[in-house]
Amino acid sequence: MPKAILFDLFETLITEFSDHQRISKRSYDYMALLGISNKEFKQEWGSRQHKRMTGYYPNYHAVLSDILTVQNLPIDHAVIDGLYQERITEKNLPFRQIRADILELLAALKAMKIKIGLISNCTEEEVRYWGKSELAAVFDDVIFSYEVGFAKPDKEIYLLSCEKLGAAPEEVWFVGDGGSSELEGAADAGLRPYHAFWFNTYIQSGFRKLAQPLELLKIIAEQNGDPL
Repeated sequence: MPKAILFDLFETLITEFSDHQRISKRSYDYMALLGISNKEFKQEWGSRQHKRMTGYYPNYHAVLSDILTVQNLPIDHAVIDGLYQERITEKNLPFRQIRADILELLAALKAMKIKIGLISNCTEEEVRYWGKSELAAVFDDVIFSYEVGFAKPDKEIYLLSCEKLGAAPEEVWFVGDGGSSELEGAADAGLRPYHAFWFNTYIQSGFRKLAQPLELLKIIAEQNGDPL
């Protein structure tokens, strides 16, 4: 039985999608708002992914200001603040509809005295609602990448979580949907990865897949010689 289990957040414990569409139904005309085409904005936003996740930019405003500066476009702080507030609202939505079986899994792990940790590649506005969600009280430790300065699949973020939970990497399992090569990163750090395959099913991996969250309990029971 593992001493601790680490979970990814988005598309593992919560999802931003329903029927392959974003639940926020977001749609922005960046040309009208910022003077940059939607395609160019997507490229500029994506190219700053790692720096956004690791806290290089102090906030959302700094990211957009940098994009506009590079594009030689004027910076309208009121427009940026409006987009920021909308993004906070959008990122709060997944926290309000957490699956019952995920909560059941976490409660069962807690009852088994298994430490529960979270590692999320995220920015400040994406996890504003974390502390008010049903998930927060269950976790023994939480690591948000923007706060610690490194992100999955960097080995250091897994090792930091293990250290904070008082467990050696070989005593720890990691459960995630596979984005950002997080499963490979977990394996490289010495953890045992499991592929969460209940929300996001387009990422493939060679790691054991879990079609449903509660399958994890079956694996633990089997390892204890007590199949469910």
